Amino acid sequence: MEYDLIIKNGLLIDGTGALGVNGDLGVKDGKIVALGKIEGKAKQEFNAHGRVVSPGFIDIHTHFDPQLCWDGLATPSIEHGITTVVTGNCSLSLAPIRDKAGADKIVSMFGVIEDIKKTTFDEAVPFTWNSFPEYLDHIRPKLGINVGALIGHSAVRLYVMGAASQQRAATPDEIEEMCVIIEEAMAAGALGISSSYVDMDENGDPVPSQYADLDEKIALAKAMAKSGRGIWQIVPYFPDLQRELENIRELGEISLAAGVPCSLQPVLSSPTSPKAEEIIQALEIEQKRGARVFGQVMPRCFDLNMRLSETSMLLFSLPSWKAIMDLPRNDRIARFSDPEQRQILVTEMKTAAGMGGALPFMTVGKVYSDANQPYTGRSLAEIAQSEAKEVGEVILDLSLADNLDTEFQLKNVINADKTSVAELINHPMCHFGASDAGAHITQFCGTGDTTHLLEHYVRETQQMTLERAIHRMTGEVAKDWGLHSTGTLSIDKAADIVVFDPAKVSVGQEEFVNDFPGEARRYVRRSTGYDAVFVNGEQVYSTQGYTQARAGKII
Repeated sequence: MEYDLIIKNGLLIDGTGALGVNGDLGVKDGKIVALGKIEGKAKQEFNAHGRVVSPGFIDIHTHFDPQLCWDGLATPSIEHGITTVVTGNCSLSLAPIRDKAGADKIVSMFGVIEDIKKTTFDEAVPFTWNSFPEYLDHIRPKLGINVGALIGHSAVRLYVMGAASQQRAATPDEIEEMCVIIEEAMAAGALGISSSYVDMDENGDPVPSQYADLDEKIALAKAMAKSGRGIWQIVPYFPDLQRELENIRELGEISLAAGVPCSLQPVLSSPTSPKAEEIIQALEIEQKRGARVFGQVMPRCFDLNMRLSETSMLLFSLPSWKAIMDLPRNDRIARFSDPEQRQILVTEMKTAAGMGGALPFMTVGKVYSDANQPYTGRSLAEIAQSEAKEVGEVILDLSLADNLDTEFQLKNVINADKTSVAELINHPMCHFGASDAGAHITQFCGTGDTTHLLEHYVRETQQMTLERAIHRMTGEVAKDWGLHSTGTLSIDKAADIVVFDPAKVSVGQEEFVNDFPGEARRYVRRSTGYDAVFVNGEQVYSTQGYTQARAGKII
């Protein structure tokens, strides 16, 4: 047999959890067709001696929906061994879109919830589609990575109900119209539905999905299930534990009624609940009821960066600050410099609660002016105390000296207990995911979690075996999320493959770069230790960088 690709002499770790075995792997027409000792010719041979050969990794929680319109590689995901991304999370997708007003509303929600600017949409997202299938057709020719696309509950409600989607429950006729849209999307290749119990729009109002009653949710889940597959994904109301537990209970009802798996993101380790004990217990209760409800966990500390030139979720609960952060940069500078406004801001920040309560614990990261150089690495609370200032004054003074570009960093608070995080990553009620890659791009880079898992939890601390880590990133989520074409090194599976050196694989520090349309900036994390990444049998990444291959599919 003549193969398109033979990967020879690698340690094959197949994504099932089984121990790795040395051998070869043969690919023909985008699929794995041979495993073991292979004799034969191939158009391309790759020597993987001394390397691990595994299924490509799967990232189940991303927001690459807009980025895929101009970047079919979902950079920098592939650099971290990822061959499949799931988009459309948190109730937001770029379709269906009824008209320009609907598109504008979606753009506004993406701007405040996912930190992707309107200027980026204006330059690179054309909205030449209306339906979800048409959106998939738009991105399909550009794909270098596989995409499992969720359809957003808020987008569907907005399409059907307009302004009423943020005012009331749906009528039976409106629910029926939504179900038709869901069935159409699933027939076109959608992976499932995403919803949200917590997200707020640009006006501070709950997103449309929050107005849906249980009858609507179950009806949509059943419409999804008619396809024989589908997952229901949500963001719970995590600021209040009791409400989050109620959300989990409702997911159990949806799972049981529609016979579908449900997933919630994120499950985090905190100083008050290192192993997310209450959340895990709630998930276990639903499992005992016969429901399939899973959490999503991330391996990294949930660190955040803040710049007053960009956006920040840490300031969303402070109305005076947020109002200014919604303005263009020059207007922000003027308002932040105004003595009367400054007093209002400083006073408001003194009573910051929720995520805003973490502001004093931030440290000064990258600075640009000579005057700010001595502050690098110091905490805002310590600076405030030493200079007899309020924290708000410190933030304003340093930011204005840097044209608002001063970087403030919140590190090692959430998910900082690595031993507890390792237990969550290993827990059967949780899936490896929750990266949020493609979102909050001026506050952190979600891509790189796969590499961090291999580097820290496998190699450095040995809290997880290599086979177990790969299983969690590949075969396990593929099975539970209905990604049946990928996830394991098996005959007739898609040749989504990553070749890497487990002794060298490493994730770099975050870099703030200017590479987004609309003169937007973002954080990225690069990697080392990956020799090759193949998507559907074609090499899309090598030690020299990206290739021209664009073999990604909607899966």
